[in-house]
Amino acid sequence: MDIKNLTTFIYAAELGSFTKAAETLGYSQSTVSFQIKQLETELDAQLFERVGHTISLTEKGREALAYAHQVSKLTHELQDSMQEEQLLRGNVRLAMADSLCTVFTGKGFRLFRAQYPGLSLKVLTAGTGELLRLVNQNEADFIITLDSHIYNTEYVIYREEKVGVHFVAGRGCPLCHMPEIPLGELVRQPFILAEKGMSYRRLMDERLAGLSLEIQPVLETGNTDRICALLEQDLGVSFLPDYVTDQAVAEGRLVRLPVKGFAVDVWQQLLYHRNKWISPQIKAVMEHCVQTMFAGGNPDSPLRFAPK
Repeated sequence: MDIKNLTTFIYAAELGSFTKAAETLGYSQSTVSFQIKQLETELDAQLFERVGHTISLTEKGREALAYAHQVSKLTHELQDSMQEEQLLRGNVRLAMADSLCTVFTGKGFRLFRAQYPGLSLKVLTAGTGELLRLVNQNEADFIITLDSHIYNTEYVIYREEKVGVHFVAGRGCPLCHMPEIPLGELVRQPFILAEKGMSYRRLMDERLAGLSLEIQPVLETGNTDRICALLEQDLGVSFLPDYVTDQAVAEGRLVRLPVKGFAVDVWQQLLYHRNKWISPQIKAVMEHCVQTMFAGGNPDSPLRFAPK
């Protein structure tokens, strides 16, 4: 049995399309169709229902997919165990909330590149719903969410932690001098917020809606650095994760506002699909994320993970 045919079968099943599988693998659609047909002949079973331009797994196809994942995992493990070269090479695809990208490529990234020059990274940014779709369709090897806590047996939680979020403003904002700020007073301020529906912004809106309150921002943007720069000019108030504002708050350029009766739980979680085989390459990148993006990590230290 040709391992390439099994790999093509896995991609076609997870992407739900021969065309998408062909684009991902760099094959023609006819090659994908031929490989699937060849596998069906070998197994003497129909793996896909083909109706119009859509495909779906048959019962035998779902059974074969489970075995294909096991074969793929064992094949990768065998290749890695036989590989004497210590330098990791290959591509890793990760996806995360937009505001986390600055942290990912910040302090410690130079050390990571020096340790793993053979790794090529593709970083995607999206909202939580799209992040889950990417990992479900195997378009991302792992994801880092910034949202309410995700409980789902489809995913393995590699690392998680609760993230602090606060209303913040420039030090010239009149609210900064109040010992405790009523929500009714706060929502009348001009707000500069992340895009509606995006993780912590959505959680803030839902909490306010539960209190029969709503904020109409004067500006919405996914660029948290731009938001902070505008706040420092005393142009409004925002609601941001603490990791975005820590340095500005420590330097006195921004102030966290003491708002009465308001709290939301935001979690940062590094997840991958339970059927995903975690290669040494993916493991190395996940460890970089743990050390640089989660509490307790040390971005100035060499990564704890070392390939065997």
